[in-house]
Amino acid sequence: MSERIDGQGAPGPSSDEGGLSNERPSVRVEESDDRLVVILDRPEVRNAIDAAMVDSLHGVCAGLERDPRPAIFTGGPDIFAAGADIAQLKERGRLDALAGINSGLFDRIARLPMPTVAAVSGPAIGGGAELAYACDFRIGTPRARFGNPEGQLGILAAAGAAWRLPELIGEPLTKEILLAGRTLNAEDALAVRLLNEVVEPDALMDTAHAWVDRILRNAPLAARLTKAALHAPRDAHPAFDDVIQAVLFETEEKHRRMNAFLTRRHKE
Repeated sequence: MSERIDGQGAPGPSSDEGGLSNERPSVRVEESDDRLVVILDRPEVRNAIDAAMVDSLHGVCAGLERDPRPAIFTGGPDIFAAGADIAQLKERGRLDALAGINSGLFDRIARLPMPTVAAVSGPAIGGGAELAYACDFRIGTPRARFGNPEGQLGILAAAGAAWRLPELIGEPLTKEILLAGRTLNAEDALAVRLLNEVVEPDALMDTAHAWVDRILRNAPLAARLTKAALHAPRDAHPAFDDVIQAVLFETEEKHRRMNAFLTRRHKE
């Protein structure tokens, strides 16, 4: 099922369903029982992330927080996202920066309960790259590339690149991207595991779904709490892990899965 998400985060009818609004949605969602596909849909401006898209993506996050499922974020076959909408960014002042418009959104995506996959075909630049960095896994095509040229516009890559990217690829390479203008192509990104896999364009979405299938082999609560453990600060371990394990030890799912494992081994 495909639906649009309006600026308040509530699903609304798409134009082919007889909706009253003629405004083209900036985000489309394809929903199934066990996952969401979130499609950035402003191709006329290379999927630039404007205020309406930010609001729509917050709506998607709200839904995934209420009903946790894995999600695939993509921008279509030609581009992932070319960054923030520069026309809007030009008008923002210090109060907008302190509000963390994009950084708050991407941090929310990174903290979604279930894992996320970015399916990247073509450029992921500026805020588009930072959206991809916020996802747990990234699958790309040979045309994928990542860059953060914000310094050339007189600003900071403030929505995650300055701190999340060093965690992903290390500080030296991050400095090349943020301070020396380096853009990583698909081969470069795969070599440093910024991309988990590179596939041909016609296999991109099937591969992203295959990664979600692999995630869903885990017990849902185990997957959620494992992601929470990975995000916990170092000082929280090992106590945090022990508490999570105590919760999981008492679940019916743990007993069901372990009994099934022991039964299979006994038959072998």
